[in-house]
This record gives sequence, structure tokens and C-alpha cells, in this order.
Amino acid sequence: MPSTMGSTSRDDLSRAGGARAETASGTTDETYADGTARLLDEKGVRHPDPALDRWLTDVDAGTDEARAALLALYEDMVVARRIDAEATALQRQGELALWPPLQGQEAAQVGSATALRADDFVFSSYREHAVARKRGVTPVDLLRVWRGITASGWDPYAVNMATPQVIIGAQALHGVGYALGIQADAERGVVEAGDDGTAAVVAYVGDGAMSQGDVNEAFVFAATWQVPLVLFCQNNQWAISEPVTLQSPVPLVQRASGFGVPGVRVDGNDVLAVLAVTREALHRARTGGGPTFVEAVTYRMGPHTTADDPTRYRDASELDAWAERDPVARLAAYLRAGGLLADDDEARVRAVADAVAAEMRAGVVALEDPPPLSVFDHVYAEPHPTVAAERAEHAAYLAGFADTDDDITTGDDAAQGADR
Repeated sequence: MPSTMGSTSRDDLSRAGGARAETASGTTDETYADGTARLLDEKGVRHPDPALDRWLTDVDAGTDEARAALLALYEDMVVARRIDAEATALQRQGELALWPPLQGQEAAQVGSATALRADDFVFSSYREHAVARKRGVTPVDLLRVWRGITASGWDPYAVNMATPQVIIGAQALHGVGYALGIQADAERGVVEAGDDGTAAVVAYVGDGAMSQGDVNEAFVFAATWQVPLVLFCQNNQWAISEPVTLQSPVPLVQRASGFGVPGVRVDGNDVLAVLAVTREALHRARTGGGPTFVEAVTYRMGPHTTADDPTRYRDASELDAWAERDPVARLAAYLRAGGLLADDDEARVRAVADAVAAEMRAGVVALEDPPPLSVFDHVYAEPHPTVAAERAEHAAYLAGFADTDDDITTGDDAAQGADR
């Protein structure tokens, strides 16, 4: 983060929306109307925007370090897409119970996650696989939950990211609560703010979640207490089979102002614009500027989950139109035009992606099912009579099967079950 950047006020953000209308366009497509922030158009051509460019000095410098940073963005996006394709194949082959694809949303996730500091905390839905990988979650840990062998794939405090929230929109309130904690710790002097302020929180939601009560309540609390939060909405156009135009006749970003929260709309398929907008919003959050709502306009190229058939509700021409806005191809075109992505670079990136996918596949297939009664472990921190009764009932049920293993308990429950 450039140390020379000052904080941005709500008025600055409001004016920026209008000022960006010219530089962000390059197209008459209504999808990107209303001052949507954009730096790379659909052909990968870079358009200047002083309000955003100031947040990208590290990738615009023209140095070896800048080239490496740009190639890292590209690699993260290619690897994310490869992980997604491999996980989809694993589900189709019966190795996973379910998988929520992210294809088409790589720029929104990689761009925003790259803006995060190590001490920031993330609350996500079930589709932010690229964000999780950027936070340090291994590909195998990404898939544990979807294989159905655990309720939590990783330690949230090891990577400063909560495990995925399946209840639509609930993570928005969780994010506000954590942000309130950061704020309280700073006020009490429990933690000291760094050169760029305190830690911040990013809570990811989808367009469908914007109609949930939890998200609207999160807006209220975030605005009231001016918490260090970025509420990041990936508007991928479809909430399962419901189009975003059905649930909101106006751009989702306009909802934020009704709660007193500044909002910015960004081309979610433009990784550079997403990176800049998120850095700006995080800087405001860290330096006492309060919450920001970001609407990243993107598209879900695949099904909602592998249990969904989007051909039943989505026209093929719509898919074709969005394929022309592909975020990975767009960044690749920009890099190639600038001589930053040679054939050797692309081959190396694809080899890295294939290696990650192969390691993930091998790791997932090797995972063993846990003992059946381990589902009752760690429900509460202390022994609980209701859990003990349910465990005993399930043990008796399992014992009724002739092929049940002799030992269906875990060490933890075997030792404590009688006392619960």
C-alpha cells in the first residue's frame, strides 16, 4: 500500500463514481453503466484513471517487481480456475458430494484477496475458493467439507479466514461482529494500529444474499458503529435460478447509500480495477473511515453448484456474451500486449496449475472417512447431556448393522461418553 495515500471520504467515493464513468466505459454495454470502475476493457486494453491508478503503483511501475506482481495475479487466476475444474471433475466422479464452481469470478476473488494484509480477517460464502487459497488454505483443505468428512476444512485463526458459511448472508453479520472487536481492541489499546491503521474485515456475499435480512442488518450495524469492514458483493447475475434484475431493479450498489454506507461498483472481471477499489476501501476501513460496500459485477459461467442445471433457466446467448468478458483472457491479453507474458511464462503457469490440481486430487482421494461417532466430538467445549444421549442413540443404531466395525467410537468420546 503506498504510504503517501490519504484517507478517502464518503464524498470522494460518491464523486468518484461519476468521474469514472468515462474512463471505465469503453463500451456502451449497460452492464457497466452508472460509473462502474474499470481499468482493463474486454480486449485487455488499459485505460488510465487517476483515482484508481494511485492504488496500483506496485503493478504499474514498469519494473521487474511490477512484472512479477502482474504475473502473480495471472497465475493465481489460472490456478484458481484449474482447481475449480478439477474439483468439478472430482464431484462428477463421486469423490465429492457437492461443489460450488467459481469459473468467471477469478478476477473478483484474486483482486480483492491480493489487497488484504495478513492481519485482516475474511468471512466468506461457499464459493470463495480463490480467496481461501490466497489466504493460505491448501487445495486439499478446500475440499474436505465438500467430501463430507468434516464440518470445518481448516483452522480459521491459522489463515485469518473463517470456514465457508452456507447459510446465505450470515457471514455479513459475523464480519460486522469481528470488525466491532477490532474497533474495541484499538480503542482499549489492546492492539496498536500500524502505519496504515488497524486490521480490517472483508465479508464476501453474493447478489442473492443482498435480499437476506442478515445482510441488511449488517449494513445497519456497520453504518451505526462505523466499523472497519468492506462488504464485498460478487454480483454474478444469478441467485441459483433467479436473475439479479428480478430482485433489484437498480444496481445493488445503490442500496448501500440508504444505510449511510458509501458504495462503489467495479467491473468484477477486471482484476486491476478490483485490486485498486478494494485497496481503497480497506484503507478507509483501517484509518477510521468506516465501512464500504463494493459491488463487483461479474458472471457465474458454470452452475450454481454441481447439483444445478443452468440450461433450464439461462439462455446460451447470455453465456456467450459473458465469455467475451472472460477475466483470465482479459489479463492475459493485457500482459501479452505489454510483452509481459511470453509463451514460456504461460507454459510455466499452466504447469503450476496442473501440479496443484494433481496434488489436490491425490490428497482428496487419500482422505479417510472419520469414525462415525466423531460427528459428536467438539460440539460443545464441555460435556453435554443432550449430545451424550444423541451419541448413545446413534451408537446403538450403528451397532444394529452386521458390518459395523467393532470400534465405532473415537478416543475422545470413548473416554468421556459415560460421563456426559
